[in-house]
Amino acid sequence: MDRETRLWLIRHAPVDGPRGVIHAPDAPADLSDAAAFASLQVRLPAYALAVCSPARRTRETAAKLGLTAAEDDTFREQDFGDWTGRRHSEIEAELGAAYRAFWQSPGNNRPPRGESFADQIARARAGLARLPAGDVVLVVHSGTIRAVLAIALDLAPELALRFVIDPLSLTRIDRLPNAWRVVSVNER
Repeated sequence: MDRETRLWLIRHAPVDGPRGVIHAPDAPADLSDAAAFASLQVRLPAYALAVCSPARRTRETAAKLGLTAAEDDTFREQDFGDWTGRRHSEIEAELGAAYRAFWQSPGNNRPPRGESFADQIARARAGLARLPAGDVVLVVHSGTIRAVLAIALDLAPELALRFVIDPLSLTRIDRLPNAWRVVSVNER
């Protein structure tokens, strides 16, 4: 019996919108990089369970990869609350030192009416616990992938935020019966 879960974590395609914005879940994906999609498709296992966050950009990315993905809210991006939909530069201009203080400890700080990265890690842990053994493709967000890395490597939230997770990159992590194995991070 297969008792390990092989996670194929894909960060969604770039957002088709302005840069420097904390994008809302309804932000569309830029699906124009045919070569990146083709490269990912050939590397994914056939007949894997596919799961995505409910965000439009993850659903669109999964569909472009030919996946029929079930939506799971536990794998959504960190909720930035009142900052969602706004430019970082505007928030900093408005809040000044308070905004900069948030980024001094972004792993545990919460934006107004939002959640911390530590909260996102807890959500991801709950989602991972429900995944079956075998191959599972997760089309998610950079924060979600960092959260899974934090779980697998037993990292503090601040340390997990150091990982670079590019759009349309692949991260491979295996959940073994009593341990984790990180196979690769941010492959393009």
